[in-house]
Amino acid sequence: MADTSNQYNNQITKCRELFVSKMRDYGSAWRILRLPSLTDQIFIKAQRIRGLQQNAEQKIDEDETSEFIGIVNYSIMALIQLEKGVVEQPDLSLEEATQLYDEQVAKTKQLMMDKNHDYGEAWRDMRISSLTDLILQKLLRVKQIENNSGKTLVSEGIDANYQDMINYAVFALIHLEERK
Repeated sequence: MADTSNQYNNQITKCRELFVSKMRDYGSAWRILRLPSLTDQIFIKAQRIRGLQQNAEQKIDEDETSEFIGIVNYSIMALIQLEKGVVEQPDLSLEEATQLYDEQVAKTKQLMMDKNHDYGEAWRDMRISSLTDLILQKLLRVKQIENNSGKTLVSEGIDANYQDMINYAVFALIHLEERK
């Protein structure tokens, strides 16, 4: 599992670098987004990945990697929004946003390590297309929870679903890197 931890860190580093670069370009404009808007952004990314996986022809020269990175970053933004709430104006400096990003990554990675221990790294035998489908399933669950005003009867909450999406996307990024 040490290898998984290192591979995870390497992929998160790439995601974090893009997050920081976009924070430098745009500031924390994303802080005004409500959770359903972030969920929809993630949904668009996941649908795009599924389209890339199913369609023989594509008209935009992008690959799955950038879309999985987007899923990671938008999911982390959603976790920050869950914790801090939505604002009317951007309110975070680069340093504050990066610290919050790192805190969410630490929690999410710990969840991955715990599940990875219990499931015996089953994700290593999964196809990238299956990880994509699981992300889409989680998104549909989140949309339903959002439509229910955040209430669940017996299911885990929105935060756990966002964390799972991050971990599935990182697993897909690891698989894509191993293909190269």
